[in-house]
Amino acid sequence: MANKKILNSVVLIYIICQVFRLFEYFVLKTDSSIIGEAVVHKIAGIIILIFASRYFNYNSLKIGFSNNLKAVKLFTGVIFGLICFAIAYTIEVSIAKASGSYLGLGMYVTSYSISGNLGNQTSLIFFLICIIGNIINVVMEEGIFRGLFVRRLEEKYSFVIAALISSVLFGLWHGVAPLRSYLYGETSAFGLLMNCLILILSSALVGFKFCLLTKLTGSVYMSMGEHFVNNTIVNILHVLTAGCADTYQVIRISIAQSVSFTVVLILFLIFTKMKKGKTSALATTQSV
Repeated sequence: MANKKILNSVVLIYIICQVFRLFEYFVLKTDSSIIGEAVVHKIAGIIILIFASRYFNYNSLKIGFSNNLKAVKLFTGVIFGLICFAIAYTIEVSIAKASGSYLGLGMYVTSYSISGNLGNQTSLIFFLICIIGNIINVVMEEGIFRGLFVRRLEEKYSFVIAALISSVLFGLWHGVAPLRSYLYGETSAFGLLMNCLILILSSALVGFKFCLLTKLTGSVYMSMGEHFVNNTIVNILHVLTAGCADTYQVIRISIAQSVSFTVVLILFLIFTKMKKGKTSALATTQSV
């Protein structure tokens, strides 16, 4: 019964956050405006995070916002994300060159769309909006999904189960954009199905990776740093090819996330094995 109560509380908070997300995507449509960022529901999510944490008597440390090495972990996450995307961009450029369509790299701001990035802004104000919007985004999503949800679920479930539940919700969180495209006639029913499958599954895997990274580092800061790079770089640094830009963006993102996930998973397994080894050694010593 207690397990169900805890799960229900997480689902309820998720639904409240999703209502704000739906309102912004379908009514305010800020991501389709000159702002190019859907930040209203993210700000609402941060407020929900604060009130929910107080309701459950969680301080900032309990939901992963520890002051211990905060700047170092943020910086490490950013560097890790940049390295993964450097590998991905290198491979993407090589593919474009091999096809004879490569024209170079472009620095300008776009907003993400499932049918291709929108906009082409070069003014400083748009770079600032993109950066600030993504900072708000990572604080809300890491705080809610990797901080609050996992902390709450771990009270009755194992970490792996808690991470899986949080990651499934994070995947579903990303189904709004393809749904809107379908309802507005921008994609077919088949397109809706495929886009939902791709976005939900990939987002769930990325969310699980961030859960592992949070567990591994003891805070949400490194995952925030990498998450920020993931969301920002694809909207700022573009691969230009004949006729269009970012032709191979899906490949780029897939490579970056695959490299990142593999590294984090290996480190987590090593960390878990070492921890079990120390626990077994301690138990043996105490029994002797």
